[in-house]
Amino acid sequence: MTSIDTITLEVTDPTAAERFYADAFGLGSRLRLRESQEPSDGFRGFTLSLTVSQPANVDALISSALAAGATTLKAPAKSMWGYGGVVRAPDGTIWKVATSAKKDTGPAAREFDAVVLLLGVDDVAASKKFYASRGLSVGKSFARMYVEFETGPVKLALYRRRALAKDAGVAPAGTGAHRIAVVGGEEAFTDPDGFAWETTASAEVR
Repeated sequence: MTSIDTITLEVTDPTAAERFYADAFGLGSRLRLRESQEPSDGFRGFTLSLTVSQPANVDALISSALAAGATTLKAPAKSMWGYGGVVRAPDGTIWKVATSAKKDTGPAAREFDAVVLLLGVDDVAASKKFYASRGLSVGKSFARMYVEFETGPVKLALYRRRALAKDAGVAPAGTGAHRIAVVGGEEAFTDPDGFAWETTASAEVR
């Protein structure tokens, strides 16, 4: 297993969620949806991020998400890292849109460069070792705080759960289902923090 092919979000109303994501972000084949009624309360332990090339694109994507029914968790603002904002989709998924650029270099566009799945984990070093043992190549690593892997169309990153919740603007507590499945590789498994991975073949037949 060396890549993530798609992300599957488990939602109560797939039709409504499909409409939202088409209007908000236009994610195409990177995102799949399936119905689930499993209870989930509070922080689900992950966020999804769209990285973009300039602040104007952050504003454009955040605006389209809000117009489609998202709610604001953190309004777009400058930071020492760049510029970004955070919204919660109607299905409950938290999305961050951000750029490392401080200035615009062209007209605003609803375009993004990459999708990043950030998992909030209890032990970054242990989870890093777990994923590395399964063939993932480390792209960036900052001590025991943050790790990013090279995983194809969707990047995988690990962050401390409490720090990830703070970055998203929510409380770290949460119970119930994560409401997400990661699709890629030829072997299904569950990681140390309870996040499920499915094979590409099994996802295609659902």
